[in-house]
Amino acid sequence: MKKLLSVIVSLILLCTMLPAMAEGDLDYVKKNGKLIVGITDYAPMDYLDDNGEWTGFDAEFARLFAKELGVEVEFFVLSDWGMKFFELSTKNIDVIWNGMTISEDVLNNTSCSNPYVLNAQVVVMKKDQLAAYPDAESLKALDFAVESGSVGEDALKAVGIEDYIALQDQTSALMEVAAGTADACLIDITMANAMTGEGTSYADLAAGIALTEEEYGVGFRKDSDITPAFNAFMEKLLQDGTLQQLAAKYSLTLAAEAK
Repeated sequence: MKKLLSVIVSLILLCTMLPAMAEGDLDYVKKNGKLIVGITDYAPMDYLDDNGEWTGFDAEFARLFAKELGVEVEFFVLSDWGMKFFELSTKNIDVIWNGMTISEDVLNNTSCSNPYVLNAQVVVMKKDQLAAYPDAESLKALDFAVESGSVGEDALKAVGIEDYIALQDQTSALMEVAAGTADACLIDITMANAMTGEGTSYADLAAGIALTEEEYGVGFRKDSDITPAFNAFMEKLLQDGTLQQLAAKYSLTLAAEAK
């Protein structure tokens, strides 16, 4: 009798657990009523406007997708970019959407979207010093700043540069160069174009050589059913021209335009 009762209790527990086990990411997000987006302060993808609201290409794109899902968007600032996969897997965030380069690490740890924006890792330094550093070999004499856990950090290591300061985001790396506490930084060309040169916050800095060429992707949880939904939504925005207009607003090149 006790054995039969134990079996019945187990079956009841299993039946109770099945709906939760079967719940996909789409249902989870819709039930919560919000899409939690992991970001860093990174112009022109995600940055605060004059009213203290998050804006930028990725921020606007994320709002459009959240509206398509019928939920609100909530931006979660990743204090440590190197912990992004942990934050995703533990459901502190639902997606990493912050000009994230599609790398082997990203593909192994997320359900990554189709590529949406082209990128490169470029060296930024005082513009009057650029001519003295025309190739990767010449860069080895410099003290670098770079975002911790980024493809930029990987790119520095790949060319044999081990002397660098690892920081929480690319904006901090750029500030190190501006302050003179680093000779150069390696950042995304999207940020370099938005933040350096005439008429910008860092007018005396400029981009030099590129060490990599890349594509950005959006990272959902492994096997997430949101990924195909997002890819379909992105294709719709490409077909109606919405994404092209958004890219032009932030001076970005869409991956689809390079095909």
